[in-house]
Amino acid sequence: MELIIGLLSGAVGGNAAGKLLGSLNQGTLINSIAGIVGGGLGGTILSAIGAPDLAGAAGEAGGLDFGAIIGQVVGGGVGGGGLLALVGVAGNMMSK
Repeated sequence: MELIIGLLSGAVGGNAAGKLLGSLNQGTLINSIAGIVGGGLGGTILSAIGAPDLAGAAGEAGGLDFGAIIGQVVGGGVGGGGLLALVGVAGNMMSK
């Protein structure tokens, strides 16, 4: 479940970064693919380094650990946006 959340939030983060940074925008398809890959990597790296899952701040309700979900969304979104920025810079450098 964590991987799916990371991938989806990465796609959203990649497209959001493409809209915010117009010069790095590669189109919806490339933004989504870069975001998905970056989201998967970002969520995995965040889990591997043992980053706090904000569980103490968000708490648990009904068996759902909202802190872990928030951590995956943030990690996936940031990873997706970051990888899209790298792809955009590389694409701009190759087009010159």
